[in-house]
Amino acid sequence: MSRSVPNSLSRLVESAPFNRFVTAIILFAAVLVGLETYPVLMERFGPALHLLNNLVLALFALEVLLRMAALWPRPLRYFQSGWNVFDFAIVAFSLLPGLGAYAVAARLLRLLRVLRLIRTLPDLQIILGALLRSIPSIGWVLVLMLLLLYIYAVAGVFLFGQGDPFHFGNLHTALLTLFSILTLEGWVDILRIQYFGCDRFELPDPALCTQPTAEPLLAVVYMVSFVLLGTLVFLNLLVGIVVNSMDEMRKSLQEPQLPPSGSLEQLQEVQARLREAQRMLEGLIKTRD
Repeated sequence: MSRSVPNSLSRLVESAPFNRFVTAIILFAAVLVGLETYPVLMERFGPALHLLNNLVLALFALEVLLRMAALWPRPLRYFQSGWNVFDFAIVAFSLLPGLGAYAVAARLLRLLRVLRLIRTLPDLQIILGALLRSIPSIGWVLVLMLLLLYIYAVAGVFLFGQGDPFHFGNLHTALLTLFSILTLEGWVDILRIQYFGCDRFELPDPALCTQPTAEPLLAVVYMVSFVLLGTLVFLNLLVGIVVNSMDEMRKSLQEPQLPPSGSLEQLQEVQARLREAQRMLEGLIKTRD
């Protein structure tokens, strides 16, 4: 294969129209996967949808081949990028024979094609990179969150377990209740049960209201403090960590980077050929003299 062909392919796969075309194919594949969730459409247009899915898979395979051919004579450099490995894995698993017997697995593989949008959109890469970079810090915040949930769950069982066994009857029930409160879903109703008592503000299961007690002061302090700590403080802390990671990610991308290993190898090869040509030229000059 002459050098002009890989150079032409390299310009093709790095061009904006080519990448826009790939993005359009990924979006089209996402629409096809969504259409497969409607049984009526599958009964009526099933063969046509399968044909379009095969066409999309063929285009993805062609894209992989073009990107590998653009790196000739070293096509294996294609696997030096994690995104390329991800693309190749999706295409390779989709081409495996025998997946027809596992319809769910085949549909999930087609669904994974949608994730290729991350590769074609640089802003999504920054967001994903920021999330991956912030995982260690997020992990410690989650540890603090679990400690907060455990402390409030035990305190809730001791304070409200008898008057509200539906929400605070035991530890795991209290943990589920507090987790739902973190989403700010229905926490006012839970507060009213503790504030007025289960006899005045009924439980979802009235038969559990055997010892109605009202704890207005404790209920307000308990619920308001948990909502403030759990939703406003910790969740804002998570948002701050992700935003900080995104800023660091953008700065790292803006910093000058060393050329990739493939470019260094090509530069060294050109330098070696220049030195060889220089020696040959010096030899010709000496023979003439």
